[in-house]
Amino acid sequence: MSPNLHPMINVAVKAARAAGNIINRAALDIESVRVSQKKANDFVTEVDQAAEAAIIETLLTAYPGHGIWAEESGREHGAQDSEYVWIIDPLDGTTNFIHGLPVYCVSIALAVKGKIEQAVVYDPTRNDLFTATKGRGAYLNDRRLRVSKRTRLQESLISTGFPFRPGDNFNQYLSMMGDVMQRTAGLRRPGAAALDLAYVAAGYTEGFFELGLQPWDVAAGSLLVTEAGGLVGNFTGEADFLEQEECLAGSPKIYGQMVSILGKYSKFAGAGEKAALRQAYPVASLGTLSADAQGAAE
Repeated sequence: MSPNLHPMINVAVKAARAAGNIINRAALDIESVRVSQKKANDFVTEVDQAAEAAIIETLLTAYPGHGIWAEESGREHGAQDSEYVWIIDPLDGTTNFIHGLPVYCVSIALAVKGKIEQAVVYDPTRNDLFTATKGRGAYLNDRRLRVSKRTRLQESLISTGFPFRPGDNFNQYLSMMGDVMQRTAGLRRPGAAALDLAYVAAGYTEGFFELGLQPWDVAAGSLLVTEAGGLVGNFTGEADFLEQEECLAGSPKIYGQMVSILGKYSKFAGAGEKAALRQAYPVASLGTLSADAQGAAE
């Protein structure tokens, strides 16, 4: 276990492992359930709900006066007026889970007066436990985490998420991806934002960006990143991003380079800022990749 373990983290770890056990048991049986799509969806919803219930029960048994903000049940459990609020995603990466693709996790964070102070991201398929306490560093199992030392975007691996909801600006996403792809060593789309952030903290990737994420997707992962020496914010680089549905994370140098590329896509960028960034980073049409980008793509 990491030496940073705060009593509240111990409880959150216990909650995450309880949820992980439920998810792992269900994953063993997923083949038989996947006969019809409707059943698979119902089934995964049951797993989400069962995992969430186990987390909430564990947390409220230890801290009955705390508030709860969870993906499935919202704010119906726990104290409504507490300064301590647990932000929970019981199964991030549900679509992967339904298909048996082992990239999903449990995410639990504690906000105190609106600031994230404790974080646990648990990957039950790999038994990887990421933890962080504000001011005490981030850990994977018992190893201290640091963000990647790479400083050039061209050498960096960046992860993202694609839109999947009606009404999402699909063409904007394609331009964003085009802008980033040509300037990096690779773009990845694993499918679980909390794990993507944990991987930035661990230095497995240099950065991550996604639109449309909810607080329970990013609360725990964002603390892992900052405690590992990285930066998290919206696309213009503002740190107060939790409820803005824009998330950008990375090692400090890479974060800065990504803000300069993605800032023009932010709903918070001014018109002048967007125009300047568009001039500096024009969207390249396909077939006009730079020699560097072509080399990276081959």
